[in-house]
Amino acid sequence: MAGYNPVHWFEIYVDDINRARKFYETVLGYTMNEMATPGDMDMKMLGFPGVEDGMGTSGALVQMEHVKAGGNSTLVYFGCKDCSVEQGRVEAAGGKIQQPKFSIGEYGFCAICSDTEGNYFGLYSME
Repeated sequence: MAGYNPVHWFEIYVDDINRARKFYETVLGYTMNEMATPGDMDMKMLGFPGVEDGMGTSGALVQMEHVKAGGNSTLVYFGCKDCSVEQGRVEAAGGKIQQPKFSIGEYGFCAICSDTEGNYFGLYSME
């Protein structure tokens, strides 16, 4: 599928959607929006900001009774201007820095963190 980004959407499963919202809004500086749930599913969703036909992808925090947070193998990388800035907000927001900002050579820099729900996520930047 030429011309498409391989990731079109992501979901981060959480146990406490309000706590997770506060964490991601604090660390990334976004305002998350409540989303309608599909059909009659018993779930809550908060969307990360996104632009239709923009570069990259968007996704949501999802709280469902039978899907627990943490212990999964999904790692979402959030784009940043300089990932050390967002990394600097992680612990104050209740998360943990798993691997501080490190170089990935010509491809830029990353930091690996975990949120208040035990989910790991990455921060990525060219600076």
